[in-house]
Amino acid sequence: MTLIEAIMAIGLFALGIEGFTLLFLRTWEHNKYTIEMGQSAMTVSQGVSKMANYLRGIRQSDNGAYPISSASANDLVVYSDYDKDGTTERLHFYKSGTQVLMGIREPSSTFPPSYAAGDQSTQVIATSIMNTATDPIFQYFNKDYPDDMTKNPLQSPVAVSEIRLVRIFLKINIDPNNAPDNIETETFVGLRNLNDYDRIQ
Repeated sequence: MTLIEAIMAIGLFALGIEGFTLLFLRTWEHNKYTIEMGQSAMTVSQGVSKMANYLRGIRQSDNGAYPISSASANDLVVYSDYDKDGTTERLHFYKSGTQVLMGIREPSSTFPPSYAAGDQSTQVIATSIMNTATDPIFQYFNKDYPDDMTKNPLQSPVAVSEIRLVRIFLKINIDPNNAPDNIETETFVGLRNLNDYDRIQ
């Protein structure tokens, strides 16, 4: 084998190694991203399940206020004993950037109890959320859904006294610049305790 042939063989071998290395790196990056997306989707799913459980248990506040304080496309304020301590907290679910947060406000220890303005503490429910203005996190439905599709979902501004069902919809993507596309998750939450208000009316 001549010197030229040896150089060419080494060059071809180097090109082969480089190609294999690039393929390996790209495959590793893709698999890593897929795993991270799966983990992110699982975390978001767990967060949505927690939020759904809190919403199912909404009830009148400790000072007698209606179980739902306010409701809009990306902001929902309710009363619920989320930590099962016998006290009804005010829970504030909202989107901030790419996160869904839950603000918590405990009632005062005075009699009658009261709820100060703002959130006392905050918990992260979900991250890497890609919902836009056309993809609301919350949609609301009245007691006639699904028979009445004309008035459902309820249009803004939502009359909180009409809400009996909440749709939670989230789009997740840890890196929008890379495939795969957004992962979507949704759940419908029946507000069980509000059925009592239907009987009163």
